[in-house]
Amino acid sequence: MRILAIDYGDVHTGAAVSDEGGLMAWHSEVITTRKRAEVLRRLGGLIEAYQIDELVLGYPLNMDGTAGVRAEKAEAFSQVLAEAFSLPVHLWDERQTTVEAHDILFASGKNGKKRKKVVDAVAACLILEDYLRAQRG
Repeated sequence: MRILAIDYGDVHTGAAVSDEGGLMAWHSEVITTRKRAEVLRRLGGLIEAYQIDELVLGYPLNMDGTAGVRAEKAEAFSQVLAEAFSLPVHLWDERQTTVEAHDILFASGKNGKKRKKVVDAVAACLILEDYLRAQRG
């Protein structure tokens, strides 16, 4: 079973694919566009190429656990994904993943400009790894 995790944003969307066993993040990339149709096209390419079985969408809750504007956008996008790809879509709490991704990249020596190019892919990996860990119990 392969899973695609998505860190959806207005301009940058991170995507991370699990290995076949659903044990770890295996492939990641950033889709850079403001056009939802292009994001869907690129995600569709990943779904087809990696034979994805389910989707995990980052759910950006507020720090107090409430759903704000960004979470509402994620909820709406989860419906679009479900309709477009006929796959199960799981909303997954992504609080702090972008901050953690920046910290990981900073610790690895990436400067601000280099971090910006890949931070969403790293955040998608963190979402995926957290989801996979929870599924293993």
